[in-house]
Order: sequence, then C-alpha cells, then structure tokens
Amino acid sequence: MRFGIARGVGVILQKNRVFQQAVRMDVMAKPTYKRAERVADQIRMEVADIIARKSKDPRLNLVTVTNVEVSNDLRNARVYVTTLQSENPIDEVLAGLDHALGFIRSELGRRLELRYTPELMFKSDASGPQAERIWKLLDELPSDSPKEMESHEDASGLDKGRQV
Repeated sequence: MRFGIARGVGVILQKNRVFQQAVRMDVMAKPTYKRAERVADQIRMEVADIIARKSKDPRLNLVTVTNVEVSNDLRNARVYVTTLQSENPIDEVLAGLDHALGFIRSELGRRLELRYTPELMFKSDASGPQAERIWKLLDELPSDSPKEMESHEDASGLDKGRQV
C-alpha cells in the first residue's frame, strides 16, 4: 500500500514538471508584440502615404508621421506628426490635417482590412525639438582635446608604459 501512494505522488510530480515545461515553452513561443502595435505600424505607413500622395492641401507639404498609438480595441488612434517647413507652424499643419480628417480616414478604411476604421486624432510630436535641444546642449559641452586628456593622466599618476 505504501508503494502505491509513493508511486502516485511520483506520477503527480512528474506530470507537474511536464506542465511547467509546457507553460515555459508556451510563454517563449508567444510573439513579443501585440496586434495593436502591428496595426499602428500599418496605419503609420498608410497615413504617411495618403498625406504625401493624395493630399492637395499646401499646408500638408513635408509632413512626417513619426508615431501612431492605437488602443487595444483598435477603435482610436493617435497620430503624431512633425513638419520640416519653417514657414508653416505646426498649428497650421494640424488645422490642415483636421480639415482632411474625413478624407484620410475614408482612404485608410479602403486600404486596411479591419472591421472598424479607427478614429484618428492628430497630435504634434515634441520629440524632434527636444532632440535638437539635446544636440545643442551636447555641442556646447567643452570637448577634451587629446593633450588635455594626457595631462589628466599624468596628474593622476598613471604611467603610460606600465600596465595595471
């Protein structure tokens, strides 16, 4: 009788190990991104193409779609844009995009094979000016010339020929 109980516990433990390995394999086999991210990337490419090729509004020249965030239910999408035009401020570009919103959404609905075309909200992308500001700050930092670096090494007492 004692042997039967021990054998039964061993079988349960063995099944538990197999289940844990299967769970680990299942977790490893899943993709690392969600469907919303794939749809967002497709929306980004399609909206950029629609703005570049189909739009006739002069306010929308040189507009770049930088990012798209889609809700998990794929009903809403935030489209982040920036412009390379210095004479057109981003407010005018956003006004032009809001004016063309119906056209862009209907064209997007024709191109995407989704049950519902997401509601689009255009927003200004602030990462471009922030990146420029960071680059300017980095350029303003004093750069150490090779002669200055050698003087720092001599002052620290490190011998160039001797390895530590």
